[in-house]
Amino acid sequence: MNQYETVFILTPVLSDDQMKEAVKKYEDYLATAGAEIVHEEHWGMRKLAYPIQKKSTGFYQLIEYKAEGNVIADVETELKRDERVLRFLTVKLDKHAVAYNEKKRKKAQEQAEAQA
Repeated sequence: MNQYETVFILTPVLSDDQMKEAVKKYEDYLATAGAEIVHEEHWGMRKLAYPIQKKSTGFYQLIEYKAEGNVIADVETELKRDERVLRFLTVKLDKHAVAYNEKKRKKAQEQAEAQA
C-alpha cells in the first residue's frame, strides 16, 4: 500500500452542511474501496489564485490515506463527475513526505496540548 494525499476545492456556494456531506462522501468512498484514512484537514474558505468557473473562493479539504494504486483512478473519476468539486490534486507521498507529515502533526498536537 502506498500513501497518498488528495486536496480538493469545493464550490463556495455550498452551505456548511452540504460541504461536510461532500467531504464525508469521499471519506466513505475511500473506506469502501479499502483505503485507510491517515489524516484529514479542513482548511476552510480560501481565495483562489485565479477564478475557476467565475468563482474566486472555495472550500479547501485535504485527505491523507493509504491505498492501492487502482483506488486512485476510481476516486479521481468520482471527483471529476462531482459538480461541487472545482479542482483536485492527488499526490503519491514518498518516505520523506510521510515522515515530514507525521512530524508536522506531532508538533501541532504538542502545541495544542501545551495551550490546553
